[in-house]
Amino acid sequence: MDVKQPLLGEAAPSTTSPSEASPARRARSWLLVVALAAIGPLIWSLNHYVLHQLPGRVGASGHIVQRLYPGESVPWSECGQVGRHAVECSSLQVPMDHYGTSVSKHKTFTVPLIRLRGRDGAHNLLLNPGGPGGSGIEFLYRKGAELREIVGDGFHLLSFDPRGVNSSQPQARCYPDTETEQKMSQIKGKWVLGQDNNPELYAWSTNFGKACVDTLGEYGEYVNTPQTAADMNSILDAVGQDDMYYWGFSYGTLLGQTYATLFPERSHRVIIDGVANQFDWFNRPLDAETVEDTEAVLDGFLDECAKAGDKCGLSAVAKTKQDLWDRVLAFGEGLQEQPLSIYINKTVYGTVDWTNLFHDTIFPLLYRPSEWPALAGNLTGLLQGNATEFLLHHGSAQRFPRTDESFFVVYFNDGASGFGRWPEGYKALNDILVPFYNGTMFRSTNTKVYFMKQQWPVPRTHRYVPRTGVETAHPLLMLTTTYDPVCPMISARNASAAFVDSRIIEVRGYGHCSLAIPSKCIAHHVRKFLYNGTLPEAHHTRCERDGEYFPSLDSPVEAAGTDEERVLYKAQAQLASGWDLLRW
Repeated sequence: MDVKQPLLGEAAPSTTSPSEASPARRARSWLLVVALAAIGPLIWSLNHYVLHQLPGRVGASGHIVQRLYPGESVPWSECGQVGRHAVECSSLQVPMDHYGTSVSKHKTFTVPLIRLRGRDGAHNLLLNPGGPGGSGIEFLYRKGAELREIVGDGFHLLSFDPRGVNSSQPQARCYPDTETEQKMSQIKGKWVLGQDNNPELYAWSTNFGKACVDTLGEYGEYVNTPQTAADMNSILDAVGQDDMYYWGFSYGTLLGQTYATLFPERSHRVIIDGVANQFDWFNRPLDAETVEDTEAVLDGFLDECAKAGDKCGLSAVAKTKQDLWDRVLAFGEGLQEQPLSIYINKTVYGTVDWTNLFHDTIFPLLYRPSEWPALAGNLTGLLQGNATEFLLHHGSAQRFPRTDESFFVVYFNDGASGFGRWPEGYKALNDILVPFYNGTMFRSTNTKVYFMKQQWPVPRTHRYVPRTGVETAHPLLMLTTTYDPVCPMISARNASAAFVDSRIIEVRGYGHCSLAIPSKCIAHHVRKFLYNGTLPEAHHTRCERDGEYFPSLDSPVEAAGTDEERVLYKAQAQLASGWDLLRW
Protein backbone atom coordinates (compact mmCIF):
# COMPACT_ATOMS: atom_id res chain seq x y z
CA MET A 1 0.00 0.00 0.00
CA ASP A 2 1.36 3.40 -0.94
CA VAL A 3 0.51 5.42 2.13
CA LYS A 4 2.43 8.43 0.81
CA GLN A 5 -0.04 9.20 -1.97
CA PRO A 6 -1.42 12.76 -2.04
CA LEU A 7 -4.58 13.07 0.01
CA LEU A 8 -7.51 15.05 -1.26
CA GLY A 9 -8.53 15.45 2.35
CA GLU A 10 -6.04 18.33 2.58
CA ALA A 11 -7.99 20.37 0.07
CA ALA A 12 -10.79 22.75 0.98
CA PRO A 13 -14.30 21.32 0.78
CA SER A 14 -15.92 21.43 -2.64
CA THR A 15 -18.11 24.42 -3.44
CA THR A 16 -20.50 22.41 -5.59
CA SER A 17 -24.02 23.41 -4.57
CA PRO A 18 -27.02 21.13 -4.54
CA SER A 19 -30.37 22.04 -5.98
CA GLU A 20 -32.12 24.88 -4.21
CA ALA A 21 -35.07 22.50 -3.91
CA SER A 22 -33.19 20.54 -1.25
CA PRO A 23 -35.25 20.79 1.95
CA ALA A 24 -32.12 20.88 4.10
CA ARG A 25 -30.62 23.66 1.97
CA ARG A 26 -33.73 25.80 2.31
CA ALA A 27 -33.51 25.43 6.06
CA ARG A 28 -29.81 26.34 6.43
CA SER A 29 -30.32 29.80 7.90
CA TRP A 30 -33.01 28.50 10.25
CA LEU A 31 -30.71 25.71 11.40
CA LEU A 32 -27.91 28.14 12.14
CA VAL A 33 -30.07 30.18 14.50
CA VAL A 34 -31.61 27.17 16.22
CA ALA A 35 -28.30 25.32 16.56
CA LEU A 36 -26.51 28.25 18.18
CA ALA A 37 -29.41 29.03 20.48
CA ALA A 38 -29.90 25.49 21.69
CA ILE A 39 -26.43 23.95 21.58
CA GLY A 40 -25.41 24.76 25.17
CA PRO A 41 -27.90 22.54 27.00
CA LEU A 42 -27.69 19.90 24.27
CA ILE A 43 -23.93 19.64 24.59
CA TRP A 44 -24.37 19.16 28.34
CA SER A 45 -27.02 16.51 27.72
CA LEU A 46 -24.83 14.54 25.34
CA ASN A 47 -21.80 14.66 27.61
CA HIS A 48 -24.00 13.67 30.52
CA TYR A 49 -24.94 10.60 28.48
CA VAL A 50 -21.32 9.85 27.61
CA LEU A 51 -20.16 10.37 31.19
CA HIS A 52 -22.63 7.84 32.54
CA GLN A 53 -22.56 5.32 29.72
CA LEU A 54 -18.82 5.44 29.00
CA PRO A 55 -17.15 6.26 32.33
CA GLY A 56 -13.71 7.80 32.21
CA ARG A 57 -14.01 9.26 28.71
CA VAL A 58 -14.72 12.79 29.95
CA GLY A 59 -13.67 14.69 33.01
CA ALA A 60 -15.90 14.77 36.05
CA SER A 61 -15.52 18.50 36.74
CA GLY A 62 -18.50 19.38 34.60
CA HIS A 63 -16.54 22.15 32.85
CA ILE A 64 -17.21 22.07 29.12
CA VAL A 65 -15.07 24.01 26.66
CA GLN A 66 -16.76 24.57 23.32
CA ARG A 67 -15.00 25.19 20.03
CA LEU A 68 -16.50 26.64 16.87
CA TYR A 69 -14.48 25.88 13.74
CA PRO A 70 -14.32 28.28 10.78
CA GLY A 71 -17.13 27.66 8.33
CA GLU A 72 -19.18 25.58 10.79
CA SER A 73 -22.34 26.58 12.62
CA VAL A 74 -22.27 24.13 15.55
CA PRO A 75 -19.75 24.22 18.42
CA TRP A 76 -18.01 21.08 19.63
CA SER A 77 -16.69 19.92 22.99
CA GLU A 78 -14.27 17.12 23.83
CA CYS A 79 -16.04 13.96 24.96
CA GLY A 80 -13.39 11.33 25.52
CA GLN A 81 -10.91 9.38 23.45
CA VAL A 82 -10.91 6.70 20.78
CA GLY A 83 -7.61 4.91 20.87
CA ARG A 84 -4.99 7.64 21.09
CA HIS A 85 -7.27 10.24 19.54
CA ALA A 86 -9.58 12.72 21.23
CA VAL A 87 -13.16 12.82 20.01
CA GLU A 88 -15.56 15.73 20.09
CA CYS A 89 -19.32 15.88 20.43
CA SER A 90 -22.02 18.27 19.36
CA SER A 91 -25.72 18.25 18.65
CA LEU A 92 -28.11 19.60 16.06
CA GLN A 93 -31.80 20.33 15.90
CA VAL A 94 -33.58 19.32 12.70
CA PRO A 95 -37.19 19.85 11.60
CA MET A 96 -39.67 17.15 12.53
CA ASP A 97 -40.65 17.03 8.83
CA HIS A 98 -38.11 18.26 6.26
CA TYR A 99 -40.63 17.91 3.46
CA GLY A 100 -43.51 19.79 5.07
CA THR A 101 -42.45 22.85 7.04
CA SER A 102 -46.07 23.69 7.78
CA VAL A 103 -46.31 20.38 9.63
CA SER A 104 -43.11 20.88 11.63
CA LYS A 105 -43.63 24.50 12.64
CA HIS A 106 -41.23 24.66 15.60
CA LYS A 107 -41.17 20.93 16.35
CA THR A 108 -37.71 19.37 16.07
CA PHE A 109 -35.61 16.28 16.66
CA THR A 110 -32.25 16.54 18.38
CA VAL A 111 -29.51 14.65 16.52
CA PRO A 112 -26.31 14.04 18.56
CA LEU A 113 -23.02 14.18 16.65
CA ILE A 114 -19.59 12.71 17.34
CA ARG A 115 -16.37 13.30 15.42
CA LEU A 116 -12.87 11.88 15.38
CA ARG A 117 -10.92 14.60 13.64
CA GLY A 118 -8.35 14.01 10.94
CA ARG A 119 -5.84 16.56 9.73
CA ASP A 120 -6.81 20.20 9.28
CA GLY A 121 -8.82 20.89 6.14
CA ALA A 122 -10.10 17.32 5.87
CA HIS A 123 -13.53 16.39 4.61
CA ASN A 124 -16.09 14.93 7.00
CA LEU A 125 -16.85 11.28 6.26
CA LEU A 126 -20.29 10.42 7.61
CA LEU A 127 -20.71 6.90 9.02
CA ASN A 128 -23.80 4.81 9.72
CA PRO A 129 -23.39 1.43 11.46
CA GLY A 130 -26.67 -0.15 10.35
CA GLY A 131 -29.76 -1.25 12.17
CA PRO A 132 -32.04 0.50 11.77
CA GLY A 133 -31.60 1.71 15.30
CA GLY A 134 -27.80 1.52 15.41
CA SER A 135 -26.09 4.27 17.40
CA GLY A 136 -23.41 6.15 15.52
CA ILE A 137 -22.13 7.54 18.82
CA GLU A 138 -21.53 4.08 20.23
CA PHE A 139 -20.17 2.86 16.88
CA LEU A 140 -17.45 5.49 16.70
CA TYR A 141 -16.40 4.87 20.29
CA ARG A 142 -16.11 1.13 19.63
CA LYS A 143 -14.72 1.08 16.09
CA GLY A 144 -13.39 4.55 15.36
CA ALA A 145 -9.73 3.71 16.01
CA GLU A 146 -9.73 0.80 13.57
CA LEU A 147 -11.71 2.70 10.93
CA ARG A 148 -9.20 5.54 11.27
CA GLU A 149 -6.39 3.12 10.36
CA ILE A 150 -8.26 2.06 7.24
CA VAL A 151 -9.38 5.51 6.11
CA GLY A 152 -6.28 7.46 7.17
CA ASP A 153 -6.11 10.94 8.68
CA GLY A 154 -7.32 12.70 5.53
CA PHE A 155 -10.89 12.56 6.84
CA HIS A 156 -12.79 13.50 9.95
CA LEU A 157 -14.89 10.48 10.94
CA LEU A 158 -18.32 11.91 11.78
CA SER A 159 -21.16 9.78 13.05
CA PHE A 160 -24.51 10.48 14.68
CA ASP A 161 -27.49 8.96 16.41
CA PRO A 162 -30.26 9.08 13.79
CA ARG A 163 -33.54 10.71 14.73
CA GLY A 164 -35.36 8.65 17.33
CA VAL A 165 -32.33 6.44 18.05
CA ASN A 166 -30.39 6.09 21.31
CA SER A 167 -29.57 9.56 22.68
CA SER A 168 -31.52 11.40 19.98
CA GLN A 169 -34.61 13.19 21.29
CA PRO A 170 -37.45 12.48 21.27
CA GLN A 171 -36.72 8.77 21.24
CA ALA A 172 -38.66 6.32 19.12
CA ARG A 173 -39.88 4.18 21.99
CA CYS A 174 -42.98 2.07 22.45
CA TYR A 175 -42.73 1.74 26.23
CA PRO A 176 -43.01 4.75 28.56
CA ASP A 177 -40.38 3.41 30.97
CA THR A 178 -38.02 0.50 31.65
CA GLU A 179 -40.36 -1.17 34.12
CA THR A 180 -43.16 -1.30 31.56
CA GLU A 181 -40.80 -2.62 28.90
CA GLN A 182 -39.58 -5.45 31.12
CA LYS A 183 -43.13 -6.39 31.97
CA MET A 184 -44.83 -6.04 28.58
CA SER A 185 -42.11 -7.09 26.12
CA GLN A 186 -42.14 -10.74 27.19
CA ILE A 187 -43.62 -12.82 24.37
CA LYS A 188 -45.04 -16.27 24.92
CA GLY A 189 -44.63 -19.00 22.36
CA LYS A 190 -42.43 -19.53 19.32
CA TRP A 191 -42.96 -20.16 15.68
CA VAL A 192 -42.64 -23.87 14.92
CA LEU A 193 -41.24 -24.37 11.43
CA GLY A 194 -43.87 -25.03 8.80
CA GLN A 195 -46.86 -24.89 11.13
CA ASP A 196 -49.77 -22.47 11.32
CA ASN A 197 -49.38 -21.49 14.96
CA ASN A 198 -48.34 -18.91 17.54
CA PRO A 199 -51.53 -16.92 18.11
CA GLU A 200 -49.92 -15.56 21.31
CA LEU A 201 -47.28 -13.73 19.28
CA TYR A 202 -49.93 -12.38 16.93
CA ALA A 203 -52.03 -11.05 19.82
CA TRP A 204 -48.96 -9.50 21.44
CA SER A 205 -48.13 -7.76 18.13
CA THR A 206 -51.57 -6.14 18.10
CA ASN A 207 -50.99 -4.60 21.51
CA PHE A 208 -47.42 -3.59 20.67
CA GLY A 209 -48.59 -1.46 17.75
CA LYS A 210 -51.19 0.31 19.89
CA ALA A 211 -48.60 1.00 22.59
CA CYS A 212 -46.26 2.48 19.98
CA VAL A 213 -48.93 4.92 18.80
CA ASP A 214 -49.69 6.05 22.35
CA THR A 215 -46.04 6.41 23.34
CA LEU A 216 -44.60 7.92 20.16
CA GLY A 217 -47.13 10.70 19.68
CA GLU A 218 -46.98 12.79 16.53
CA TYR A 219 -43.19 12.49 16.24
CA GLY A 220 -43.43 8.77 15.53
CA GLU A 221 -44.72 9.28 11.99
CA TYR A 222 -41.52 11.07 11.00
CA VAL A 223 -38.96 8.51 12.17
CA ASN A 224 -38.06 7.07 8.79
CA THR A 225 -35.15 6.77 6.38
CA PRO A 226 -36.07 9.60 3.95
CA GLN A 227 -36.20 12.03 6.88
CA THR A 228 -32.84 10.77 8.18
CA ALA A 229 -31.38 11.25 4.70
CA ALA A 230 -32.46 14.89 4.83
CA ASP A 231 -30.99 15.12 8.35
CA MET A 232 -27.62 14.21 6.81
CA ASN A 233 -27.88 17.29 4.62
CA SER A 234 -28.50 19.32 7.76
CA ILE A 235 -25.34 17.82 9.25
CA LEU A 236 -23.33 18.70 6.14
CA ASP A 237 -24.67 22.24 6.19
CA ALA A 238 -23.79 22.58 9.88
CA VAL A 239 -20.15 21.59 9.25
CA GLY A 240 -19.91 23.78 6.14
CA GLN A 241 -19.52 20.96 3.63
CA ASP A 242 -21.42 20.73 0.35
CA ASP A 243 -20.37 17.27 -0.82
CA MET A 244 -21.46 14.03 0.83
CA TYR A 245 -18.70 11.61 1.80
CA TYR A 246 -20.40 8.58 3.32
CA TRP A 247 -19.74 4.98 4.36
CA GLY A 248 -22.80 3.04 5.45
CA PHE A 249 -23.01 -0.58 6.57
CA SER A 250 -25.94 -2.99 6.33
CA TYR A 251 -29.09 -0.88 6.90
CA GLY A 252 -26.73 2.05 6.33
CA THR A 253 -26.69 0.99 2.67
CA LEU A 254 -30.43 1.67 2.51
CA LEU A 255 -29.82 5.09 4.02
CA GLY A 256 -27.03 5.66 1.51
CA GLN A 257 -29.17 4.62 -1.46
CA THR A 258 -32.03 6.79 -0.25
CA TYR A 259 -29.73 9.77 0.15
CA ALA A 260 -28.13 9.27 -3.27
CA THR A 261 -31.56 9.04 -4.91
CA LEU A 262 -32.96 12.12 -3.18
CA PHE A 263 -29.80 14.22 -3.36
CA PRO A 264 -27.71 12.91 -6.28
CA GLU A 265 -26.00 16.28 -6.85
CA ARG A 266 -24.39 16.14 -3.39
CA SER A 267 -23.38 12.44 -3.56
CA HIS A 268 -19.66 12.71 -4.30
CA ARG A 269 -18.21 9.73 -2.39
CA VAL A 270 -20.86 7.26 -1.27
CA ILE A 271 -19.79 3.77 -0.15
CA ILE A 272 -22.45 1.22 0.73
CA ASP A 273 -21.15 -1.92 2.39
CA GLY A 274 -23.25 -5.08 2.85
CA VAL A 275 -25.90 -3.95 0.39
CA ALA A 276 -29.63 -4.35 1.04
CA ASN A 277 -32.39 -4.14 -1.59
CA GLN A 278 -34.16 -0.80 -1.25
CA PHE A 279 -36.92 -1.81 -3.67
CA ASP A 280 -37.90 -4.68 -1.36
CA TRP A 281 -37.41 -2.56 1.76
CA PHE A 282 -39.75 0.24 0.74
CA ASN A 283 -42.21 -1.48 -1.58
CA ARG A 284 -42.78 -5.14 -0.67
CA PRO A 285 -44.36 -6.68 2.44
CA LEU A 286 -42.05 -9.75 2.49
CA ASP A 287 -38.27 -9.64 2.26
CA ALA A 288 -37.80 -12.56 -0.09
CA GLU A 289 -34.24 -11.61 -1.01
CA THR A 290 -32.77 -10.98 2.44
CA VAL A 291 -31.78 -14.54 3.35
CA GLU A 292 -31.12 -15.66 -0.22
CA ASP A 293 -27.56 -16.74 0.63
CA THR A 294 -27.87 -17.63 4.32
CA GLU A 295 -27.79 -21.37 3.75
CA ALA A 296 -24.81 -20.85 1.43
CA VAL A 297 -22.95 -19.21 4.33
CA LEU A 298 -23.80 -22.16 6.58
CA ASP A 299 -22.58 -24.42 3.80
CA GLY A 300 -19.37 -22.36 3.70
CA PHE A 301 -18.90 -22.70 7.46
CA LEU A 302 -19.12 -26.49 7.20
CA ASP A 303 -16.99 -26.59 4.04
CA GLU A 304 -14.20 -24.48 5.54
CA CYS A 305 -14.36 -26.61 8.67
CA ALA A 306 -13.91 -29.79 6.66
CA LYS A 307 -10.97 -28.23 4.78
CA ALA A 308 -9.36 -27.11 8.05
CA GLY A 309 -9.27 -30.65 9.42
CA ASP A 310 -8.10 -30.85 13.01
CA LYS A 311 -8.04 -27.05 13.31
CA CYS A 312 -11.85 -27.16 13.35
CA GLY A 313 -13.44 -28.80 16.39
CA LEU A 314 -16.25 -30.34 14.34
CA SER A 315 -13.70 -32.58 12.61
CA ALA A 316 -14.16 -34.84 15.64
CA VAL A 317 -17.77 -35.38 14.50
CA ALA A 318 -17.32 -35.82 10.74
CA LYS A 319 -14.62 -35.30 8.13
CA THR A 320 -16.50 -34.11 5.03
CA LYS A 321 -18.81 -31.20 4.42
CA GLN A 322 -21.71 -33.47 3.47
CA ASP A 323 -21.29 -35.62 6.56
CA LEU A 324 -21.23 -32.49 8.72
CA TRP A 325 -24.43 -31.26 7.06
CA ASP A 326 -26.09 -34.62 7.70
CA ARG A 327 -25.10 -34.66 11.36
CA VAL A 328 -26.21 -31.06 12.05
CA LEU A 329 -29.53 -31.40 10.21
CA ALA A 330 -30.32 -34.76 11.81
CA PHE A 331 -29.61 -33.32 15.24
CA GLY A 332 -31.86 -30.34 14.47
CA GLU A 333 -34.70 -32.60 13.34
CA GLY A 334 -34.42 -34.47 16.61
CA LEU A 335 -34.78 -31.19 18.49
CA GLN A 336 -38.04 -30.50 16.65
CA GLU A 337 -39.47 -33.70 18.10
CA GLN A 338 -37.83 -33.44 21.52
CA PRO A 339 -35.97 -30.33 22.76
CA LEU A 340 -32.85 -31.03 24.77
CA SER A 341 -32.87 -30.40 28.52
CA ILE A 342 -29.58 -29.12 29.95
CA TYR A 343 -28.97 -28.89 33.69
CA ILE A 344 -25.73 -27.53 35.15
CA ASN A 345 -26.78 -26.45 38.64
CA LYS A 346 -29.74 -24.96 40.47
CA THR A 347 -29.16 -21.51 38.94
CA VAL A 348 -27.96 -22.49 35.47
CA TYR A 349 -30.12 -24.68 33.29
CA GLY A 350 -32.19 -24.47 30.13
CA THR A 351 -33.35 -26.14 26.95
CA VAL A 352 -32.23 -26.18 23.34
CA ASP A 353 -34.75 -26.58 20.54
CA TRP A 354 -34.61 -26.20 16.76
CA THR A 355 -35.09 -22.44 16.91
CA ASN A 356 -32.38 -22.02 19.57
CA LEU A 357 -29.92 -23.96 17.45
CA PHE A 358 -30.48 -22.52 13.99
CA HIS A 359 -32.05 -19.10 14.51
CA ASP A 360 -30.67 -17.95 17.85
CA THR A 361 -27.16 -19.41 17.63
CA ILE A 362 -26.00 -20.37 14.14
CA PHE A 363 -27.72 -17.58 12.20
CA PRO A 364 -26.16 -14.55 13.98
CA LEU A 365 -22.73 -16.19 14.01
CA LEU A 366 -22.85 -16.56 10.23
CA TYR A 367 -22.39 -12.77 10.22
CA ARG A 368 -18.98 -13.09 11.92
CA PRO A 369 -16.55 -15.73 10.62
CA SER A 370 -14.09 -14.72 13.35
CA GLU A 371 -16.35 -16.63 15.75
CA TRP A 372 -16.57 -19.78 13.66
CA PRO A 373 -13.83 -21.66 15.57
CA ALA A 374 -15.70 -21.15 18.86
CA LEU A 375 -19.02 -22.07 17.26
CA ALA A 376 -17.52 -25.27 15.87
CA GLY A 377 -16.17 -26.22 19.28
CA ASN A 378 -19.49 -25.65 21.04
CA LEU A 379 -21.44 -27.51 18.35
CA THR A 380 -19.05 -30.43 18.73
CA GLY A 381 -19.90 -30.83 22.39
CA LEU A 382 -23.62 -30.51 21.66
CA LEU A 383 -23.54 -33.19 18.95
CA GLN A 384 -21.47 -35.49 21.15
CA GLY A 385 -23.87 -35.24 24.08
CA ASN A 386 -22.07 -32.64 26.19
CA ALA A 387 -24.20 -29.50 25.93
CA THR A 388 -22.74 -27.62 28.89
CA GLU A 389 -20.47 -25.30 26.89
CA PHE A 390 -23.20 -24.68 24.34
CA LEU A 391 -25.64 -23.54 27.02
CA LEU A 392 -23.04 -21.37 28.76
CA HIS A 393 -22.03 -19.63 25.54
CA HIS A 394 -25.32 -19.47 23.67
CA GLY A 395 -28.15 -20.25 26.05
CA SER A 396 -28.93 -16.71 27.19
CA ALA A 397 -26.99 -14.62 24.67
CA GLN A 398 -28.68 -11.95 22.60
CA ARG A 399 -28.95 -13.02 18.97
CA PHE A 400 -27.96 -9.55 17.86
CA PRO A 401 -26.71 -6.47 19.73
CA ARG A 402 -29.45 -5.03 21.88
CA THR A 403 -31.46 -2.30 20.21
CA ASP A 404 -34.60 -0.47 21.22
CA GLU A 405 -37.92 -0.13 19.44
CA SER A 406 -36.47 2.35 16.95
CA PHE A 407 -35.54 -0.68 14.82
CA PHE A 408 -39.19 -1.55 14.35
CA VAL A 409 -40.39 2.04 14.06
CA VAL A 410 -38.02 2.83 11.18
CA TYR A 411 -38.56 -0.50 9.44
CA PHE A 412 -42.35 -0.32 9.57
CA ASN A 413 -42.57 3.40 8.81
CA ASP A 414 -40.36 2.92 5.75
CA GLY A 415 -42.03 -0.09 4.21
CA ALA A 416 -45.28 -1.68 3.09
CA SER A 417 -46.80 -1.91 6.55
CA GLY A 418 -50.27 -1.96 8.04
CA PHE A 419 -53.76 -2.58 6.77
CA GLY A 420 -54.27 -2.15 3.07
CA ARG A 421 -50.84 -3.54 2.27
CA TRP A 422 -51.35 -6.96 3.89
CA PRO A 423 -54.27 -9.39 4.03
CA GLU A 424 -56.24 -8.87 7.23
CA GLY A 425 -56.32 -11.35 10.08
CA TYR A 426 -54.17 -14.04 11.60
CA LYS A 427 -55.20 -16.90 9.31
CA ALA A 428 -54.75 -14.88 6.13
CA LEU A 429 -51.26 -13.87 7.24
CA ASN A 430 -50.27 -17.46 8.01
CA ASP A 431 -51.60 -18.58 4.64
CA ILE A 432 -48.89 -16.38 3.12
CA LEU A 433 -46.11 -17.05 5.61
CA VAL A 434 -46.17 -20.85 5.81
CA PRO A 435 -45.41 -21.47 2.11
CA PHE A 436 -43.01 -18.51 2.09
CA TYR A 437 -40.99 -20.07 4.90
CA ASN A 438 -40.62 -23.33 3.03
CA GLY A 439 -38.07 -21.65 0.74
CA THR A 440 -35.28 -21.72 3.33
CA MET A 441 -34.86 -22.62 6.99
CA PHE A 442 -33.92 -19.02 7.83
CA ARG A 443 -36.90 -17.08 6.47
CA SER A 444 -38.90 -17.71 9.63
CA THR A 445 -36.38 -15.68 11.65
CA ASN A 446 -38.62 -12.74 10.70
CA THR A 447 -41.89 -14.14 12.07
CA LYS A 448 -42.18 -11.59 14.86
CA VAL A 449 -41.34 -8.80 12.43
CA TYR A 450 -44.02 -9.84 9.93
CA PHE A 451 -46.69 -10.22 12.62
CA MET A 452 -45.93 -6.69 13.77
CA LYS A 453 -45.57 -5.26 10.26
CA GLN A 454 -48.99 -6.50 9.17
CA GLN A 455 -50.66 -4.73 12.11
CA TRP A 456 -48.55 -1.56 12.25
CA PRO A 457 -50.98 1.33 12.90
CA VAL A 458 -48.69 4.34 12.40
CA PRO A 459 -49.53 6.07 9.09
CA ARG A 460 -46.85 6.21 6.41
CA THR A 461 -45.94 9.86 5.86
CA HIS A 462 -43.05 9.70 3.40
CA ARG A 463 -43.47 9.59 -0.37
CA TYR A 464 -40.08 8.18 -1.25
CA VAL A 465 -40.07 5.70 -4.13
CA PRO A 466 -36.79 4.04 -5.19
CA ARG A 467 -35.97 4.45 -8.86
CA THR A 468 -33.44 3.35 -11.43
CA GLY A 469 -31.17 5.39 -13.67
CA VAL A 470 -29.95 7.63 -10.84
CA GLU A 471 -26.96 9.75 -11.90
CA THR A 472 -24.96 10.91 -8.91
CA ALA A 473 -22.22 13.54 -8.79
CA HIS A 474 -19.75 10.64 -8.62
CA PRO A 475 -20.60 6.94 -9.04
CA LEU A 476 -21.33 4.88 -5.93
CA LEU A 477 -18.97 2.18 -4.65
CA MET A 478 -20.65 -0.99 -3.39
CA LEU A 479 -18.82 -3.50 -1.18
CA THR A 480 -19.92 -7.05 -0.47
CA THR A 481 -18.71 -10.51 0.43
CA THR A 482 -19.37 -13.41 -1.93
CA TYR A 483 -21.91 -14.87 0.48
CA ASP A 484 -23.54 -12.53 2.97
CA PRO A 485 -26.10 -14.13 5.34
CA VAL A 486 -28.50 -11.16 5.27
CA CYS A 487 -27.48 -8.85 2.39
CA PRO A 488 -26.83 -11.21 -0.54
CA MET A 489 -24.85 -10.51 -3.68
CA ILE A 490 -28.04 -10.20 -5.72
CA SER A 491 -28.98 -7.14 -3.65
CA ALA A 492 -25.69 -5.46 -4.56
CA ARG A 493 -26.33 -6.22 -8.22
CA ASN A 494 -29.84 -4.80 -8.00
CA ALA A 495 -28.54 -1.66 -6.33
CA SER A 496 -25.79 -1.26 -8.89
CA ALA A 497 -28.34 -1.46 -11.69
CA ALA A 498 -30.16 1.53 -10.16
CA PHE A 499 -27.14 3.87 -9.98
CA VAL A 500 -25.37 4.90 -13.17
CA ASP A 501 -21.71 3.78 -13.47
CA SER A 502 -21.60 2.37 -9.93
CA ARG A 503 -19.09 -0.37 -9.13
CA ILE A 504 -19.16 -3.54 -7.05
CA ILE A 505 -16.13 -4.86 -5.18
CA GLU A 506 -16.50 -8.35 -3.75
CA VAL A 507 -14.34 -9.89 -1.06
CA ARG A 508 -14.13 -13.59 -1.84
CA GLY A 509 -15.51 -15.09 1.31
CA TYR A 510 -18.31 -15.18 3.85
CA GLY A 511 -19.77 -12.81 6.42
CA HIS A 512 -21.83 -9.65 6.74
CA CYS A 513 -20.22 -6.59 5.12
CA SER A 514 -16.70 -6.38 3.72
CA LEU A 515 -15.20 -5.74 7.16
CA ALA A 516 -16.28 -9.19 8.36
CA ILE A 517 -13.03 -10.57 6.94
CA PRO A 518 -9.67 -8.80 6.49
CA SER A 519 -8.66 -7.85 2.96
CA LYS A 520 -5.87 -5.40 2.16
CA CYS A 521 -7.20 -5.30 -1.38
CA ILE A 522 -10.55 -3.85 -0.35
CA ALA A 523 -8.88 -1.34 1.97
CA HIS A 524 -6.74 -0.08 -0.92
CA HIS A 525 -9.85 0.40 -3.05
CA VAL A 526 -11.67 2.25 -0.26
CA ARG A 527 -8.79 4.67 0.23
CA LYS A 528 -8.33 5.37 -3.47
CA PHE A 529 -12.06 5.96 -3.89
CA LEU A 530 -12.35 8.30 -0.91
CA TYR A 531 -9.23 10.35 -1.62
CA ASN A 532 -9.31 10.75 -5.38
CA GLY A 533 -12.51 9.11 -6.60
CA THR A 534 -10.74 6.20 -8.27
CA LEU A 535 -13.09 3.42 -9.36
CA PRO A 536 -12.14 -0.06 -10.58
CA GLU A 537 -12.22 -0.30 -14.37
CA ALA A 538 -14.45 -3.36 -14.29
CA HIS A 539 -18.04 -3.11 -13.12
CA HIS A 540 -17.47 -6.06 -10.74
CA THR A 541 -14.06 -6.49 -9.11
CA ARG A 542 -13.00 -9.31 -6.79
CA CYS A 543 -10.60 -9.09 -3.86
CA GLU A 544 -9.01 -11.97 -2.00
CA ARG A 545 -9.38 -12.27 1.75
CA ASP A 546 -6.37 -12.29 4.07
CA GLY A 547 -6.10 -14.99 6.71
CA GLU A 548 -7.86 -18.26 7.49
CA TYR A 549 -11.27 -19.11 8.89
CA PHE A 550 -9.77 -21.69 11.25
CA PRO A 551 -6.22 -20.55 12.09
CA SER A 552 -3.87 -22.66 14.18
CA LEU A 553 -3.96 -21.68 17.83
CA ASP A 554 -0.18 -22.02 18.16
CA SER A 555 0.61 -19.92 15.08
CA PRO A 556 -1.65 -16.88 14.80
CA VAL A 557 -1.90 -15.33 11.36
CA GLU A 558 0.47 -12.45 10.72
CA ALA A 559 0.10 -10.17 7.74
CA ALA A 560 2.91 -10.04 5.23
CA GLY A 561 4.07 -6.81 3.63
CA THR A 562 5.19 -3.42 4.86
CA ASP A 563 4.79 -2.08 8.37
CA GLU A 564 1.85 0.00 7.16
CA GLU A 565 0.18 -3.07 5.69
CA ARG A 566 0.61 -4.96 8.94
CA VAL A 567 -1.02 -2.08 10.82
CA LEU A 568 -3.85 -2.14 8.30
CA TYR A 569 -4.31 -5.90 8.66
CA LYS A 570 -4.36 -5.63 12.44
CA ALA A 571 -7.07 -2.97 12.27
CA GLN A 572 -9.16 -5.09 9.90
CA ALA A 573 -8.71 -8.18 12.06
CA GLN A 574 -9.84 -6.24 15.14
CA LEU A 575 -12.89 -4.96 13.27
CA ALA A 576 -13.75 -8.46 12.11
CA SER A 577 -13.36 -9.95 15.59
CA GLY A 578 -15.92 -7.58 17.08
CA TRP A 579 -18.13 -6.89 14.10
CA ASP A 580 -21.43 -6.62 16.01
CA LEU A 581 -23.95 -5.32 13.52
CA LEU A 582 -27.68 -5.28 13.93
CA ARG A 583 -30.18 -7.38 12.01
CA TRP A 584 -29.80 -5.35 8.81
